[in-house]
Amino acid sequence: MNRIIKNLFIGFISFSLISIILVLIILWNFSNNIPDYKFLKNYKPPVSSKVYSGNGEVVADFSREKRIFVPYRSIPQNVINAFLSAEDKNFFSHPGVDAKGVLRAIINNIQNIMTSKRLEGASTITQQVAKNFLLTNEVSLNRKIKEAILAFRIERALSKERILELYLNQIYLGSGAYGVAAASLEYFDKSIKELNYEEAALLAALPKAPSKYNPYRDRELAKFRRNLVLKNLFDNNFITNQEYNNLKEKSINLKKTKRIFLEDAQYYIEDVRKNIIEILSYEKVYNQGFNINTPIDLGLQKIATESLRNGLIEYDKRKGWRGPLLNKTYSKIWYEGLEKYDLERSIGWEIGIVRKISKFSAEIETKSKVKGFIDYSDISWTKKEIDKVLKEGDVIYIKKIKDNKFSLKQVPKINGGIVVMDPYTGRVIALSGGFSFKNSEFNRASQALRQPGSAFKPFVYALALENNYTPSSLVLDAPLVLDQGSDLKMWKPENYGKKFYGPSTLRVGLEKSRNLMTVRIAQNLGIDKVVNFSKDLEIYDNPEELLSISLGSAETTLLKLTSAYSAFVNGGKLVSPIIIDRVQDSEGNTILNNEKRTCMNCDQISFTSNSYPKIKSNYKQIFSSQTAYQITSLLEGVVKRGTGKNLKDLNLNLAGKTGTTNKNTDAWFIGFTSNLVIGVYVGMDNPQPLGKFETGSKTALPIFKNFIEKAIKKSDARPFKVAEGIIMMVVDPVTGQKAKFSSKDTILEAYKSKNVVDGVILYSKNNRLDTNNILKFY
Repeated sequence: MNRIIKNLFIGFISFSLISIILVLIILWNFSNNIPDYKFLKNYKPPVSSKVYSGNGEVVADFSREKRIFVPYRSIPQNVINAFLSAEDKNFFSHPGVDAKGVLRAIINNIQNIMTSKRLEGASTITQQVAKNFLLTNEVSLNRKIKEAILAFRIERALSKERILELYLNQIYLGSGAYGVAAASLEYFDKSIKELNYEEAALLAALPKAPSKYNPYRDRELAKFRRNLVLKNLFDNNFITNQEYNNLKEKSINLKKTKRIFLEDAQYYIEDVRKNIIEILSYEKVYNQGFNINTPIDLGLQKIATESLRNGLIEYDKRKGWRGPLLNKTYSKIWYEGLEKYDLERSIGWEIGIVRKISKFSAEIETKSKVKGFIDYSDISWTKKEIDKVLKEGDVIYIKKIKDNKFSLKQVPKINGGIVVMDPYTGRVIALSGGFSFKNSEFNRASQALRQPGSAFKPFVYALALENNYTPSSLVLDAPLVLDQGSDLKMWKPENYGKKFYGPSTLRVGLEKSRNLMTVRIAQNLGIDKVVNFSKDLEIYDNPEELLSISLGSAETTLLKLTSAYSAFVNGGKLVSPIIIDRVQDSEGNTILNNEKRTCMNCDQISFTSNSYPKIKSNYKQIFSSQTAYQITSLLEGVVKRGTGKNLKDLNLNLAGKTGTTNKNTDAWFIGFTSNLVIGVYVGMDNPQPLGKFETGSKTALPIFKNFIEKAIKKSDARPFKVAEGIIMMVVDPVTGQKAKFSSKDTILEAYKSKNVVDGVILYSKNNRLDTNNILKFY
């Protein structure tokens, strides 16, 4: 008997040793093939970078996933309790694998197999962290063993709080939301700190099957699952019986995040995205959760976009109807495959199909199956009869007027851009680069290189004023033929209208946009000076030294030209366009700041003192503040008497300049108030003439005017500040001479103090006052 017992004991010991050795070999084998988990100690999940407007509103986010990282200390206890009750109630007591849970799952799964029910798992939160971060979703014993080994190791390396922090920020909770903070915004539009227990329970119900239990998809099923989590909360003593009974009866109230991801701001946002990626790299921007502050004003952005679109539509109407998008046979699914024609909702157009044509109207059906009609009065801009414009099966753009009445629309063939800037800082407050971002992502405000034409002339005149000209200096307006070099033909510039006006003042030359006067001024100054001046103002990078540059023959962008005009408002200082104010990392550290001004005494000012901050700007002075004001005064004259006189009826303090290139290919208007500069460009993407009389004053200026009417109050357009060292004198606008008492037509002219002695206007040459030449011909 003793021998049998002894043999059994030896057999048992041998079997145990062999089993232990086998287990150790298996564990050793798996341990050598599992991923490195140590990086989890300092791991931060990829977080979206958010773009904010000047007023702090979120306008965009750059991310692959919707995710907001929240540290453990900021996660409220009710959210933690809900997830523990739903996923792992013994989380704070087990070593990574819950033996009780595994045993319970084995017993339950035996019954589930017998009744053909879905098998349940026993993965702890730690095991889920191991799977989500280090393993795949493969269903196999191999993965489960690795998962368990990793869970034990993670528990030894990380605190329970850190593990839970990783889990709650990484877990997918449906509708594209990763982590509890993003899900809270996605489903309830609130911070996780504002969640109540029934809301927290709904989020905790989602990890098991995010798509199946998504409340947007099936509220009743989501409520059933949420109530199971509420029952677990009660069973785990997190809520009372009364709270449980009250909460389980509550309906699910969802509130999707209100996104101010404006369609109208897409050109601006895309420029911000490209700019910040160039500075910080794509990987950082899309993973590290930067806060990107921009100057964009959403109200002005909307007005700017609408003004541009309206102006482009009006031009397009003058050119007539070009035809439908396509023609197709009507069917119940006629709208399928037309997604490429979709435009921004803010445009307010729909896609429709013509069902029937009568003499004075056309019956249509919209993509959303609404039936209506287009009356002849709503296609009168085509200047054709309705049956000559439309036919059955035509797929067209339409806009609802009222009830079931629609008007005919077409996407303009022409395009353009608009820029609104703060002239004192260069901050871009609004920018639109085209009619529709969905239709074309090419940005005509910042990417399109075009000739500015006459819109460049103010800089030639500014350089003249810097070189001893006065607004009353006379310049000959007469035919001119110039030799441009051995390889180039003779150049014969002409005025618009091909007329000549003889000796005229600088003021008249700019107000009336005289080409011949401008070329003569540039010739007198020296083309090298004009070129260098344009480079100093960052209008051009490296233009050719040709006299034609004085008429805007070199190419630049609307953004650069608008920025250069800022110098006329801010006293001659160079500002560069700013579309990003500041960038901070996820911890609030500033890593980029485009503020160029400093406060000289802010550290000495208290709330109780009577002192005011003294702000010092670090902007480069390009030309004198006196010259800046003189050009501003001349450009006010453009609005009052010159090519911009269509703005005169606004009765606002405005200044600006039109621009039109050869054959009316490009049209411009750059104008400003005392605190805003607005630039408008209009032209074809493949440059071609816009048509007879389609000049800057007819095509671009109305867009500027539309913006001013909607955005600028009279109190915003204050008189322009007169620079120190300026003397105002009443003069004859034609001759530039000091006005006599009998003069009827006079203007108030601005002169530098050095050009006026005892009330007499002088011409300065080589820094010596020449009293024999009060007015000088050039």
